Amino acid sequence: MSAPLIPNLLSLRGRATGRGRGRGRGGPGRSGGPGSGPGPSHDATIQGTDTDAAVSRLSAVELGYLSDPFARLFVQGPATRRLPIINRGTYTRTTAIDVLVDRFLATTSPDEPRQIVSLGAGTDTRCLRLFTSPANHGNIVYHEIDFPTIMARKQALISSNPSLRNLLSTPEPLSQTTWQSHSLPQSNNNTLTLHGLDLRTLTPSSPLLPNLTPTAPTLLLSECCLCYLPPSTVTTLLSHFTARLPLLGLIIYEPILPHDPFGRTMVSNLAARGVSMPTLDVYPTAADQERRLREAGFDEVRCRSVDGIWEGWVGEGEKERVDSLEGGLDEVEEWRLLAGHYVVAWGWRGGRGDLDVGEGGAGG
Repeated sequence: MSAPLIPNLLSLRGRATGRGRGRGRGGPGRSGGPGSGPGPSHDATIQGTDTDAAVSRLSAVELGYLSDPFARLFVQGPATRRLPIINRGTYTRTTAIDVLVDRFLATTSPDEPRQIVSLGAGTDTRCLRLFTSPANHGNIVYHEIDFPTIMARKQALISSNPSLRNLLSTPEPLSQTTWQSHSLPQSNNNTLTLHGLDLRTLTPSSPLLPNLTPTAPTLLLSECCLCYLPPSTVTTLLSHFTARLPLLGLIIYEPILPHDPFGRTMVSNLAARGVSMPTLDVYPTAADQERRLREAGFDEVRCRSVDGIWEGWVGEGEKERVDSLEGGLDEVEEWRLLAGHYVVAWGWRGGRGDLDVGEGGAGG
């Protein structure tokens, strides 16, 4: 998803050039986690980025960058066409995380439960896409965590939308803020549990999430979510999982390099809107992102910039296809600067769920 509070390169330079209609706010990012600032107004601001994220995803889908039959369900009103540089960013980060998730599923047994926990999930459609994938994945125990109001809206949509009702059973309440649904047909044994809670309440001493099995291989996803939290809170939150789950992987997507001219302008624009990303100062480089994963207890760690993922993971044929959708980018250097300020960092431990991905990870 794209967060409207993370300015893209063109807005940072005070420009509005380039093909496409609408403003592409936010670079290749996504959000949905709680804010780090005090009071409910900051949280509401961060929650609001999810709407823009859904719009950016739909733009990429309708232009042919991505295939996602569920993207339209989470956008009200007419679609907004993002700038090509934003559409490519949405494509690249989505593809990268899809590759890593597919790797996790390929290296864990489909005969046993495999758990995926999405932090700050918002309107993300990855679970729906996995449950309807031609790969016919089985035994996926998918968890989505976000604020109660956001998860309540999502379970209501699943309960009422005809197309989703053919894919998922009616969510059953496990508590006032937790719902569980099964994929249809149930022979795949896939489940989706929606947890309406504030991530800041998860600590090493708090109970494990309902339906989370400590012995099952588990993958945590954070797409521009943890960056809104103070680093000490992130450490406590991750310890909730690392202290209990020996077979664990983690994927983090967020911005870096806050101290160069682009980064300083990005941080300044965020501050003007009352938003901060505390992890930017503590983990400002790709090396720092790898360090944070080691410190969190992961044995193997990797980090790639979005630009590096585009160059190394997307095959030449796929690059040509993507570039042909809108005639390519006007200024490649702008893409490299923008995409160089976002990274995907990932780590794993426990001997199963190997997340080692080589060049050409996205095929093509």
